[in-house]
Amino acid sequence: MKLNRPRGTRDFTPAETEKRRYIENRMRAIAEHWGYEEVKTPTFEHTELFTIKSGEAILDELYTFEDKGGRDIALRPELTAPVLRMYVNEMSVAPKPIRLYYFENCFRYERPQKGRFREFWQFGVELIGSDSAQAEAEAIALAAAMVSDAGIEANLHIGHLGVVRGLLSDLDADAGMQAEAMRLMDKKDVDGLRMLLSDQPDLRERLPALLDADIDEARSITDDAQPLEELQATIALLDHYGAECEVDFGIVRGLDYYTGMVFEMYAAGLGAQNQICGGGTYRLAQLFGGSETPSCGFGIGFDRVLEVCGIEPPHEPRVAVVYLPDVIEDAIRVASRLRDDAGVRTTIDISGRKFGQQLKHADAIGADYAVIVGMKEVEAGMVTLRDMITGEQEMLGLGDAVLRIMGDREGNDRPISRGESAFLDLP
Repeated sequence: MKLNRPRGTRDFTPAETEKRRYIENRMRAIAEHWGYEEVKTPTFEHTELFTIKSGEAILDELYTFEDKGGRDIALRPELTAPVLRMYVNEMSVAPKPIRLYYFENCFRYERPQKGRFREFWQFGVELIGSDSAQAEAEAIALAAAMVSDAGIEANLHIGHLGVVRGLLSDLDADAGMQAEAMRLMDKKDVDGLRMLLSDQPDLRERLPALLDADIDEARSITDDAQPLEELQATIALLDHYGAECEVDFGIVRGLDYYTGMVFEMYAAGLGAQNQICGGGTYRLAQLFGGSETPSCGFGIGFDRVLEVCGIEPPHEPRVAVVYLPDVIEDAIRVASRLRDDAGVRTTIDISGRKFGQQLKHADAIGADYAVIVGMKEVEAGMVTLRDMITGEQEMLGLGDAVLRIMGDREGNDRPISRGESAFLDLP
């Protein structure tokens, strides 16, 4: 019986994995250039870590189980809570602000659809110890830099929960009705909002008006100017980063622990599930036993990024060492030199194929070059380099063959490292 993978999960072929790793490493490099350091947290946590901030309703979305010790455990659905739990336990006395990043898989039990999987990957950043305008602008600009580096043109929307919550605090209703109002705001459902607020004539007009308001227009809608001043300060700093944004006071749903500025990024080509990044300012540490700590951060939906990513990994030449049986020791030494000293992606036959079959196999696996080792080559202290595309071949010193191969790697201008230079000096 053939076993299939679980619903909502995926397998990644070598080509897909190579592209994912390439984009991941580019994101890592950008985060580290901005002064952020990588952290790791467990794949599973105590279920309470997620219900304490989101309520029992989130249990329907989690993969939960009871372990052999009778403890309630959940596979992580996101990384902000685990990172803040780690901060409280192990980093609370570190100098602030603390700049952290992570890249991990997460799990949510939901109906799989385009752009949404039960196992998915998230690249995220947490800037712990500040929610100043400077911190907010840095987090947003970093997210924009990562998305842009992946070749994606995304629209950046920014809002402030203080504006919406300030208006809803006047709502003569329970928390459930306020939550429904925020859900309708997120859906941009003006008719639904007006129906919900039919008994609140003032809010019935003011709250929907926020959906299309800029900062100046919002001043005439809300009586609380502070959130607008905070938002304006962050936007002013974003201008210096060259990050263009659109004010959007409808960014509210699913951000139960966010306290102020919130932002989302949207990309074309993803249909209805077009959000690829979201984040904002929050205060979570006190929920996990720490002191109240202002923070801000974001999460990038890595799987969605890959769907619309505009760049590809650079071509890495593949080499197959092809040899005759009586010189296998020399062929192994050549393969080792290509791998270890020159950093060339190299395979060598391990199946006992005859010479002609080795060449056919090299072609079948997509090798760009065959490095041929026979008695003639060994006696001459050389190898024969065969271009598997053109069929042309030439006997060369191993150093010259490596130069030819490496020249194909990056347009004939790849710099040679110290180790490669030493290798090329060998006879």
